Amino acid sequence: MRYGDTDPSRRLRLDALARAVQDAGNDDVADAGFDPASPWLVRRTWVWVPTAWPVLGEELTIATFCAGLGARWGERRTTVRSVRGLAEVGAVWIHLGDDGRPARLPDDFVAVYGESTGGRRTSSRLHHPPPPPQAEVRPWPLRASDLDVYGHVNNTALWLPVEDEIARRALVPRLAEMEYRAPVEADDEVTLLADVVDGRDLRLWLVAGDEVRASAWLVS
Repeated sequence: MRYGDTDPSRRLRLDALARAVQDAGNDDVADAGFDPASPWLVRRTWVWVPTAWPVLGEELTIATFCAGLGARWGERRTTVRSVRGLAEVGAVWIHLGDDGRPARLPDDFVAVYGESTGGRRTSSRLHHPPPPPQAEVRPWPLRASDLDVYGHVNNTALWLPVEDEIARRALVPRLAEMEYRAPVEADDEVTLLADVVDGRDLRLWLVAGDEVRASAWLVS
């Protein structure tokens, strides 16, 4: 855990956690003999911190495996552990074909990763509702450094407005979930909508035009 991974309280930030998990997944794919640069699109990510967050200076141990498969997607589970902290992460990824559209999982991929699933099937359905009328609204300007090789805001960068909101409200999430409905493009004018439920649970939506591109639910 380095200085660039943490917030002022020394807690591992959600965007840094997402990068570590993504890198571990890419390394695992490469270790299995597949191209780690093959195109996948994240659909949903959840984070659960049952005890305490990892903090600055602690060494992280990361273990990952395939927890479920669908026709065109797979679910990866990752455990990020430090001497005192623990974060459990799950993510559903959509497999893309050469045309950039969802495509069936290759047989050789299923042959390698199917065993660890124990036959478990996973869903790519999303469940977050649209923002309510009373949601607070503010602009969220994009930066060139948010973009990935596809010209979209990378999924890890979409955790940055979440971190900004929890800092503004002095919240420490124990459970966080992000749903990705559509890519955020470089020229989008994005607004961030926020709603607090029961004074402690935070709901966020990133909207471009009239379309929700991503949303996050957090429980403190």
